[in-house]
Amino acid sequence: MTEPARLALVDRALKEAPAHELAEVLDEVLRKHYFAISSEIYLIDLRLALLEPVLASTAPGVPLVGTPAGRAYRDQVPVREAAGGGVVLNLPMAVRGDRIGVLNVRLPELPDATGTDELVALAGTAAHAITLAEVATDRYRRARRPERVTLAAEMQWQLLPVRAVDGKSYRLAGQLEPAYAVRGDNFDWSQEAETLTVAVTNGMGEGVTASMLTTLAITALRNARRSGADLVEQAALADQAVWSHHTGAEYVATLLIQLDLQSGSVLAIDAGSPRIWRVRQDGVTPISLEAQLPLGMFDGTEYVAQEFELEAGDRLFILTDGIYGAVLADRNYTMTSLRRALQSSRLLPPAEAVRALMSDLRAFLRDQELDDDAVAVCLDWLGPHRVAEELVLPPSTS
Repeated sequence: MTEPARLALVDRALKEAPAHELAEVLDEVLRKHYFAISSEIYLIDLRLALLEPVLASTAPGVPLVGTPAGRAYRDQVPVREAAGGGVVLNLPMAVRGDRIGVLNVRLPELPDATGTDELVALAGTAAHAITLAEVATDRYRRARRPERVTLAAEMQWQLLPVRAVDGKSYRLAGQLEPAYAVRGDNFDWSQEAETLTVAVTNGMGEGVTASMLTTLAITALRNARRSGADLVEQAALADQAVWSHHTGAEYVATLLIQLDLQSGSVLAIDAGSPRIWRVRQDGVTPISLEAQLPLGMFDGTEYVAQEFELEAGDRLFILTDGIYGAVLADRNYTMTSLRRALQSSRLLPPAEAVRALMSDLRAFLRDQELDDDAVAVCLDWLGPHRVAEELVLPPSTS
């Protein structure tokens, strides 16, 4: 059977399978059409530390460091390992840059380059299928969490769009910590034809109260954005929504940025504690913005967008105060250490850079959770991508 025919069969089988049975259907297809001995889907946990199995749901998770599956996830490349006279292929699973896990396939022998490429494509198809299936079943979300998630954290993870995305002219990734107990910190993003808008929020308070406040703010920002409001109007309308419900008793520290994907120009509104660092080859520099009032602190606050420029290849890190709280703890992790961590991750893709930063902080805290919840967002601008020019067809010669 030809490669397109087999891949079409896999795609059809996954589309027709019940959402909660995708792993079993995929295993059956791999055995029948690829002569696999066995397979497993490993999904990344909320902390970005372990790959959790779906089929063998009671088995322990696989660490990201020091394992073939972990390397496949971190480097986004197929990784093979010998296994009892056969071979195991660990294949990265991602959807538009959002790394969801690894497909582990045990085979009697190593396929040729064409066969390996086909299995890589199959892993991508399976990743899309699982992403879509998560709207219909809790099985895959349950597999991702070896620990109980607090109600506040459940609200925050439901609010999140995805943890990473790759565009033609940018790459973006973020992480919430402590992953299983995050309260008021979150991030949101949306791409249009010419712009990318990112919001990083830090709602005051604890537990569900903080999560509800952040949910209100992000939903108000989305409502304004989807209604066609510009960045200043988004801030003003969200400010009014929070004020209307809490009359200044509670408010949300927020950083809004809008990146022009053609020019690299950034509009920013600094309405609270999240701060921006720009990373270049020659060092790490904080972006100084005029501090404005958090959303909902006072009635009718007027916001002003500031502008700064990026060069192709620039990286922005946006960090909330939970990270700075760890940095300023009475130990040996200083602001210099933070700068060094940001600079040392410059060559890593954003998803891996964010994971490395959070791992570095957890190691510093001796695997204890951060005292305050935190968000780290990493955004790379790769340079302009002129979609309109690519879509222009050559003149007809007929």
